[in-house]
Parts: sequence; C-alpha cells; structure tokens
Amino acid sequence: MKVASIVGARPQFIKAAPVSVALKEAGHNEVIVHTGQHYDPQMSDVFFSEMGIAPPDHFLAIGSGSHAEQTGRMMVAVERTLVDERPDYALVYGDTNTTLAAALAAVKLGVPLAHVEAGLRSFNRTMPEEHNRVLTDHCADLLFCPTQTAVDNLAREGIARGVHLVGDVMYDSVLHFAQRAQQRSRVLDSLGVLPGAYLLATVHRAYNTDDPAVLERLLHALDAIGEPVIFPLHPRTRARLGAHNNARRHVRLVDPVGYLDMLTLEKHARVILTDSGGVQKEAFFFQVPCVTLRPETEWVETVNTGWNVLAGSDPMAIVAAARAARKPPGTSPQIFGDGTAARRIAALLA
Repeated sequence: MKVASIVGARPQFIKAAPVSVALKEAGHNEVIVHTGQHYDPQMSDVFFSEMGIAPPDHFLAIGSGSHAEQTGRMMVAVERTLVDERPDYALVYGDTNTTLAAALAAVKLGVPLAHVEAGLRSFNRTMPEEHNRVLTDHCADLLFCPTQTAVDNLAREGIARGVHLVGDVMYDSVLHFAQRAQQRSRVLDSLGVLPGAYLLATVHRAYNTDDPAVLERLLHALDAIGEPVIFPLHPRTRARLGAHNNARRHVRLVDPVGYLDMLTLEKHARVILTDSGGVQKEAFFFQVPCVTLRPETEWVETVNTGWNVLAGSDPMAIVAAARAARKPPGTSPQIFGDGTAARRIAALLA
C-alpha cells in the first residue's frame, strides 16, 4: 500500500517520525511530501536529521504568505503530487494550513484521507487552527483520535464512521527520543542553567504575537515572575518583537532549538509556559507543571488532572500561576495511550 504523508510544520515532523517507522515495519510504501510551510532550517531540517526521518520525496517550497495565499498554493502543489503518485491514502496531521490544503486536494481527487490527531476542539473559532481541524475531520475517511475526548467531540458532530481511538503519536515520539536526548543534548550546559532552576516559555500563536500590546503583556508577565526564563523564539515571534527584543531582565531569548534540545529543556524546567498544544502535552508527559498562555485548550485532560493552568495573556494570572505551580499529588493517569499509537495507525491503514 502506498501512503502519501503530507507534512509542513514542526509539530507534524514530530508526529510523523514514529508513524513513518511503523509504516515501514508494516510493509507500506510511504511517500513523504513536505509543503515547506516551515522552511527555516531550525524549524524544519534539524527535525528531519535528529529524528531520522527520511528526506522528503517531494519538497514543495511553498513558504509563507497570507492564510488564503499559502493554503491555495499548497492545494495546487499537493494536487499535482497526488496525481503523480496515485497513493492509496493521503495521511495528514494536526491542524495547520498544510493539513487543510492536503485534505481538500485529496478529497477532490477522490484519494482516501486519514487524519492523525482527529477530533480535537478548542471551540475558539477565532483560531485558524480550529477551522483547519474541523474541516479536515469532516473530509476524512479514517480519523485517528488521541483521546476519548476527541472521539466524543466527533460523535457530537455526527461523525462515527472511520473513527478510531489510537492514542497520541507525540507520546510515542517522546518515549522513543527522550533517551536519545539525554545522551546527546548539551543544551543545559550551553545555556548555563541547572535542572529545575529555570522556566521554559514558547509563544507562536498569531493572537499572541500579532498584537504588539498582547506580546508586550506576555513579555512583562514572564519577566515579572522573577525567575530565569528560557524563551526559544519562533520566527514569527522574533519578527514581531522589534524594539522589545532585548528589553527584559529575567527573560533570555534564544534561537529555535532542535527536538532533542527541546525535550531536554522541557524535562528539566520547573514550569513550562506556552501557547503550543504540543508543548502542553510534552509537559504532561514529563510531569512538569504547565501554564497555558491561552484562554482555552484542546487538551482539556491536562487541565482536569491538575497539570495545566489556563492563564490567557493576563499578566497577573500568568505570574500567579507560574509562582504557584506544583506537581499535583499522585500519579498522572494514562490519558494519551501506551506509546503504540503509530503501530495502530499503520495496522488500520492496512
């Protein structure tokens, strides 16, 4: 069976890594299509090399642009690739413009569509990601859900056929690569920080970066916590910072880091502050308290179990949550599967 795996952004590379291994083990022929949505080497190439993902069979070099422009150009390029490759399935991940463009191109060609990380809902329709994931789910033939909550979300929308609870492929990745990170990463030494003696922050959502007032509030809040904060900068965030680039006493701005270094920083942080869905989960996997810089999350399980606090962009709420963050008592439940989601996906595709 030929599977066209269509990726384009950092979180998708992380999710695709264990699935690619499982597809190969199951005897499938995988064709990797990289749209180029993330084209910065620090957000793209380093993940392929560190995670051992085969080089893309097709690199579409779409790059940046408005949502409509980027999605439209992706649809055209993905359609041509699918026509040439004639796969049995198009496999898409998550909620990016790459996800939606590939889903629309596949469904209009009659290529069966499989969606990894189906059923997630933030119920915030101001987020482009929310529209991407909802539309993709309603196009998909196979919907691979990471949690029971995701299955329930689909059921409420009348989607039951082709829905499978498989677990979270990002958990597969963390289980596989955490040991490699421990052996290879030297990021704590290079930054001069000790385990448990710093906070880790990531910000990249458009509603946190595109409004200068909101970004200023977030920077003020991170600085006001009064502890060292390591802040790897997403290219979008760096472009928006401008005059604020080096204006904070406790916030250390660094270039984007590779996957292994990011796992190390997450594992050893006292608290993680983020607007990234993937980083929220990785904090949970490593049992590190998380403060989410959004008013809502798709990963409600992390909040319900006490590992995650929603603070939005309110500086007082952020500072209070970060200072008070502690590990909840007891052991965390096994919400995201047992680390075999990728193998289940490969089997279901067969």
